[in-house]
Amino acid sequence: MSKPILVTGGAGYVGSHTCLALAEAGFLPVVYDNLSNGHADHVLWGPLEEGDIRDGNRLDEVIARHRPVAVLHFAALIEVGESVREPGRFYDNNVGGAISLIEAARRGGVDQMVFSSTCATYGAPVRLPMDEDHPQAPLNPYGRSKLMIEQALADYSIYAGFRSVCLRYFNAAGADEEGRIGERHDPETHAIPLALQTVLGQRSAFRVFGDDYDTRDGTAVRDYVHVSDLADAHVRALRYLLSGGESAVFNLGTGTGVTVKELIAEVRRVTGRPFIAEAAPRREGDAPSLVADNRRACDVLGWRPSRNLGDIVQSAWRWHSGLEQTAD
Repeated sequence: MSKPILVTGGAGYVGSHTCLALAEAGFLPVVYDNLSNGHADHVLWGPLEEGDIRDGNRLDEVIARHRPVAVLHFAALIEVGESVREPGRFYDNNVGGAISLIEAARRGGVDQMVFSSTCATYGAPVRLPMDEDHPQAPLNPYGRSKLMIEQALADYSIYAGFRSVCLRYFNAAGADEEGRIGERHDPETHAIPLALQTVLGQRSAFRVFGDDYDTRDGTAVRDYVHVSDLADAHVRALRYLLSGGESAVFNLGTGTGVTVKELIAEVRRVTGRPFIAEAAPRREGDAPSLVADNRRACDVLGWRPSRNLGDIVQSAWRWHSGLEQTAD
């Protein structure tokens, strides 16, 4: 019988791809999602339980019904600009909600969690690539809300025996290569889908936020990692905990930085179509360069990102162009 895993935010982008990977690995993903940002039609590999992570009573019901052996926690607000405008919402959901979830898990006899964290906990780099011991000085409330839960989980591990793996993503991108699920945010804020929407004529131009950074071409540098590679890392982190592994933190990135201009060139190459890209002012809270040192995840989890930028853009293009055809 498949071991049930509670996946909060499992109807969202990374969460749904991880549910696919869990099912393929022989687990039963039980999705818990309030569908504020997720999509019920992306819940394809296990049951959907609607609810909010701040609702302890509802969490208790779901945990008692399904008896999960672990929790994978994705449910969070993620838009950096929104966190600057409305910090209270981020602390309420990302911090208060996560503590509510941890306490519900403990009440239900669950003592292990894989936590979806972020490279935004590092802030501006003092060295590149950034390893897990890099200083953490977030530039925005989103990053601070994630760092607070990393710190809380460290205390839960020490004082309550609640073990966790925190996975610090760099830039999640791409889509399931068979086209079953992909990236669908409203509003969309991620670079690759924004570029592809511009290619498809859904936007008038792709905006390049800042072209005067101290980088090789003046535009920001990011480390894009395929969402299916991220999903694989979550399954490996889960197995690590289930086998008795101690609490740990891992970076998830490729170790290769890509500028915005280089990304634009790759989108044009893959799609074979031109599109307008225009300069815009820098965004508050954006770091100039974020590139991962992923050696710890490789050494401890045996994880290797297997897809490059071309693979990422190709899978995303297949998904977004398919959405356009469906809409037509």
